[in-house]
Amino acid sequence: MSLLHQQSDELDDAARGEDYTKGSTHLAWAAAVATVLVTIGIAIYVLTGQKPPVVTGEVVQVWAEPLHTQTSGLDANGAEMAVNQVEQVLVFAQVKLHNQSKEPLTLHQIMANAKIGDGIISSYAAIPADYDRIFEAYKLTSPHGPALSSQATIDPGQTSEGEVLSAFHMSKQDWDKRKGLDFTFVFNYQPPLKLAPQSAVIDQPEQ
Repeated sequence: MSLLHQQSDELDDAARGEDYTKGSTHLAWAAAVATVLVTIGIAIYVLTGQKPPVVTGEVVQVWAEPLHTQTSGLDANGAEMAVNQVEQVLVFAQVKLHNQSKEPLTLHQIMANAKIGDGIISSYAAIPADYDRIFEAYKLTSPHGPALSSQATIDPGQTSEGEVLSAFHMSKQDWDKRKGLDFTFVFNYQPPLKLAPQSAVIDQPEQ
């Protein structure tokens, strides 16, 4: 084989290697573009397929009022008995709930949830009759607005607003150590709605 022929063969091999490299680069770009297009397609599908929640809401303000009570030391017949002391923190929340669906929504339960240490302590909201009675019995200083019933029905497109009351059986010192607070609203045949306060809890003087 002549030197000229050998050099020609080497040049052909180099040219073929360059073509292979160019082909691999084109394939990599094509794969990258395809991946981006698939990702965009999935995102569009997810976003367009998601439905808005049937109900939205807001915890406008929360008040916490510590309450210390003790028994009289007498039973119903006037006989002496041990005096019991009870420490509670009453939590009042002004809330708004908006029905975004085309059907009426009925509340089933309302709960306040306080994170204490590594656990969660929940308290069911009082019914409206107890809400008013507690205000009258203990001369509370928290704002006393209309109560939101835990069995309220919200018509389509309407907003229901009111206050809820929950009681935590703990001292003010334990309450002050809480790591979080939120509220759960349970509706019939719908996922529960969990809301956190929009502003800091207002601490009222201890009763």
